[in-house]
Amino acid sequence: MTLPKEDLAHLKRAKQLLENPGIAAKFSSVLGSPFEKGMKMLPAKWQKTVHTATEAALMKALDVAIKSLGTRRGVTSNDKMHRFAAAASGAAGGAFGISAIGIELPLSTTLILRSIAEIAAAEGEDPRQIETRLACITVFALGSTRDQRDNAAESGYFAARAALAGAVTEATKFLAEKGLGKSGAPALVRLIALIASRFGVVVSQKAAAQLVPVIGAAGGAIINTIFIGHYQDMARGHFIVRRLEKIHGAEPVRIAYEKL
Repeated sequence: MTLPKEDLAHLKRAKQLLENPGIAAKFSSVLGSPFEKGMKMLPAKWQKTVHTATEAALMKALDVAIKSLGTRRGVTSNDKMHRFAAAASGAAGGAFGISAIGIELPLSTTLILRSIAEIAAAEGEDPRQIETRLACITVFALGSTRDQRDNAAESGYFAARAALAGAVTEATKFLAEKGLGKSGAPALVRLIALIASRFGVVVSQKAAAQLVPVIGAAGGAIINTIFIGHYQDMARGHFIVRRLEKIHGAEPVRIAYEKL
């Protein structure tokens, strides 16, 4: 089947958001060559620190998602307010450098999650439903590997969704039956690990941007504004696609997406 012209226009906008240049390119456009220097300055052991901080931030976000994302469907998302809050968080983190990542990342991740939930509601989803809440969390796995050109087959939007599908289904079933009483349950740990493997790429790039000399508080605010803006774009595109899938079916939407 062919999607109506208006829905194709919405799908085109979603694809432009989801397949846009990665966040490293966005940092480079603002910071220029110092960002590349920041990437080279990251110590080898930093990856373990990033991994630990990323998983901790996502587990906190999962807890928030399950317990308190009560946004009504159909509300208008306030992207600017969330960007301002994220900028304030980044300013505080930037003042202390990347050593503050363990404190700043959970805060900024939760702020981004709440913005994602508003965007989901604006696209007709109900964030009070477990399925929608997990869809909000999985946004952190989208748009995270676009700069790895040698791995392009695994970095596209539908490829990322396919990689997460089994874990999302398993986690949804677990939460529906048992709730979040045992946050360390294998189903949830597996989902968070999969998301963290992609989200951690962006966190490393964010950390590298914060290593740029004299970045300071003002630079930290700019970096976090780009950070949250990136995931707001991913969320907008993701929930447009989900809305269209509910109307036309998943396969027709995927085929139309690939043809655009």
